Amino acid sequence: MTLVQTLTGKQIVVAVTGSIAAVEIVKLIHALRRRGAIVQPVMSAAATGILHPDALTYASGRETVQRLSGMVEHVQYCGDEGCADLLLIAPCTANTLGKIATGIDDTTVTTFATTAIGSRKPVIIVPAMHHSMYRHPAVVENIARMKLWGVEFAGPKIEEGKAKIAGTEEIVLCCERAVLDKPLKGKRVLITSGACREPVDDIRVLTTRSSGLMGRSLALQAYRLGADVTVVHRDTFPCVDNVYVETADQMRTAVHECFVKKGADVYISAAAISDFAPRKIDGKIPSGKKVHIDLDPLPKLLDEVIKKYSPMTVAFKLGRDQEKIADAMISGGGIEMVLTNAPETMGSECGEYVIVTRREKSSVSGTKEEIAVAVWEKLLQ
Repeated sequence: MTLVQTLTGKQIVVAVTGSIAAVEIVKLIHALRRRGAIVQPVMSAAATGILHPDALTYASGRETVQRLSGMVEHVQYCGDEGCADLLLIAPCTANTLGKIATGIDDTTVTTFATTAIGSRKPVIIVPAMHHSMYRHPAVVENIARMKLWGVEFAGPKIEEGKAKIAGTEEIVLCCERAVLDKPLKGKRVLITSGACREPVDDIRVLTTRSSGLMGRSLALQAYRLGADVTVVHRDTFPCVDNVYVETADQMRTAVHECFVKKGADVYISAAAISDFAPRKIDGKIPSGKKVHIDLDPLPKLLDEVIKKYSPMTVAFKLGRDQEKIADAMISGGGIEMVLTNAPETMGSECGEYVIVTRREKSSVSGTKEEIAVAVWEKLLQ
């Protein structure tokens, strides 16, 4: 699948310290380059004992910096006039965290960090260590101190007694958010995504083919652009607030709670919310038996949100030749944009949509990620 080149022209210094999680960095560098980034690896002496520098040189296509020379590499990349757009320290040990927090420069990585922080370049730190070390009061204080300086942190994942390195996708998203413009900074975005599952009996459910890919792409693009994003759905997306629901009734309740507790500037109704709920049959319907299932209509969550909270709203309408209905939805007030698409688009990685706004109609096709980029571009015009 083609990825949007969000990091084209951006130079990212990836600095690696002596954590066993260093073995994940080849994959991370590949992921950054697939987004278009130019990656310059830097390794501490401890890191080279875990991962050979040639591995990062091969992954990045650039010679790994292992020692500082007369070329003053730390200033060349992270100084006031340095060419790097971001310093990413991944993984970062407790030892290195402590040194950076107290201004100690005795490794390549710590010297790059002091230089970047001093020149106010974006810095992201990705901790990785045993959980007991991560809980140490000094480590906690060091992280809090660096956050006050504007240093960002990605992860860790707390699993199996370890504060493990964040996932590759999460780290890349944090990098994108750090170096891209942030037109949505300070904005709250609430998205419903994916399919609902309405119980028919104790075993079976009534659902749709919706995969949630469109909602996912819209949510992650909003995060890249600086928004505080909440997604109400049955899945877990990185870097956003995930609210888990199964049924349309649960989704309705959760959306109202989100508006009451946090509010939202933008509401995107990307979920295939159930229009009907079956009257649940207790137990399991016996196999081979002819069954009649009664379906009760459900309230329209979109209408409730518009009437009660009046956010900038984006709606979806499934079916061919739905532009007239989309026009009516727009002219009825409260909806900024409607996207219409054919049924075969549901659940697929790619699609073709007609975007209807008060100003214009236009077509967009491609991957769901490419479509999400186009949607946000139009909303921000």
